[in-house]
Amino acid sequence: MMKLSPIVAVALAGLATGAAPAMAQDRAWEYDATFYLFAPETTTGIEGPNRSIEGTLSFSDALSNLDFAFMGAFGATNGQWSFLADYMYTDLSFENSTPGPVFDGVDTDLTTSIVNVYAAYRVYEDPSVKVDVAAGLRWFDTDTRLSLVPSVSTGLSVDEDWINPLVGMRARFRLADRWSGTVFVDYGGFDGDDETWQAMLTADYAINDSWMIRAGYRYLTADHEVDDGRTMSFTQSGPVIGVTYRF
Repeated sequence: MMKLSPIVAVALAGLATGAAPAMAQDRAWEYDATFYLFAPETTTGIEGPNRSIEGTLSFSDALSNLDFAFMGAFGATNGQWSFLADYMYTDLSFENSTPGPVFDGVDTDLTTSIVNVYAAYRVYEDPSVKVDVAAGLRWFDTDTRLSLVPSVSTGLSVDEDWINPLVGMRARFRLADRWSGTVFVDYGGFDGDDETWQAMLTADYAINDSWMIRAGYRYLTADHEVDDGRTMSFTQSGPVIGVTYRF
């Protein structure tokens, strides 16, 4: 499952090597690396020609049903330009009860890899706020299986990956001596059957010049139409907390 699309691999390679070498001759690059935990409520559904199945994992059960996860982000800034990458891998399994006499519940097995890459440009700056506009890509890779219990053969599944182009905006606010806030939103796909968007709000506390703690809320959603007519929906929303190292 943890494979990268060739397009995403090229984008990440460009980010790592620096996408603006001429600018690097004039200004020093600044970097930041973030490791974070996103423990959201998760809702995923698959709609087929004859049946629709949906599974929901509540926020309170998110950690106890998490089989494995890795989440991290990297940024590089030079003057008005920034290059950002974010990777999130989650492996979840959970069960929901269903009304009615035929089935007892829905078993959900969900493995996702999500990569976001952006190039951002500073369009406004004053002592209290910085605003960037961004463009990029979201690569979404999933193996989702929804099975009706007790008849585990009665279910729906999606196992594929796709890429959506993105546009976005980031605003960072200075709140106090060590406190700041960040708002980030993006939208992509540009098609009702294949679209995605996210919003994230964090409060950031600088421990010193190198280390920062971030905590806030993130919402991410994606809808994708599979070639055979099935439609998959995926939504995660909940608290996020992380630590950032700047160098």
